[in-house]
Amino acid sequence: MIADALRVLVVDDEALARARLRLLLSHCLAPVTCLMGEAASAADALARLQHTPVDVVLLDIHLPGADGLTLARELRRLPAPPAVIFVTAHLAHAVQAFELEALDYLTKPVRFERLQAALHKVLHWRGHAPTVTTAMVDARLVVQDRGRIERLPLSEVLYFKAELKYLRVHTLHRTWLWEAALSDLEARYSEQFLRIHRNALVARSAVRALEKLPPAADGDGWVLHLNGVTEPLAVSRRQLSVVRQAVFGS
Repeated sequence: MIADALRVLVVDDEALARARLRLLLSHCLAPVTCLMGEAASAADALARLQHTPVDVVLLDIHLPGADGLTLARELRRLPAPPAVIFVTAHLAHAVQAFELEALDYLTKPVRFERLQAALHKVLHWRGHAPTVTTAMVDARLVVQDRGRIERLPLSEVLYFKAELKYLRVHTLHRTWLWEAALSDLEARYSEQFLRIHRNALVARSAVRALEKLPPAADGDGWVLHLNGVTEPLAVSRRQLSVVRQAVFGS
């Protein structure tokens, strides 16, 4: 086995699906992978993992017996849990998959570029590739609208704003409602997003200007203008020095 190669377990009850993943993995050179085994059920996968540790599991959701979501929960209980990338023909379970902290959610037929991008995320997750950037692997949010599930590239988000238990996810062309916590997003994507208020994160790349309001104006005294956004966003006094330093370096 090549040093630093990602150790992979493929879990799918369809032989043809496993064969396709084997083929795609054989072409992966960045990162290099090593197929450690295949399993057709959750029970088979757990049995293999007792003796063969892996870095990532490529996991179908519809399996005989316990399904892939159940297996993912079991994997989280292992002393050294592997990363999970779901590989399925259906989008219906995407939200549940990401609640289980899956690193990615690929739909069949899997494209080579998407698989390679997902494996890069595994490297980043394991700390082996700290230089991986959004330009190389664009993180995506799973959002829902009128029964439709979409994967929204994080690079399209201009800002997040908290409202009750939801976030409003604002892009150039539309707004999505998303159930998540600003603190989690801030911790995960601090290089791309900046906290400007207790209820708002903005994309650093979208910042245009920081403006002081007249004394009689409402608000906290300062607002931030973003490219592509008409309304300015309030900057709290608590965050002002951080925003000024991050945006203007002074």
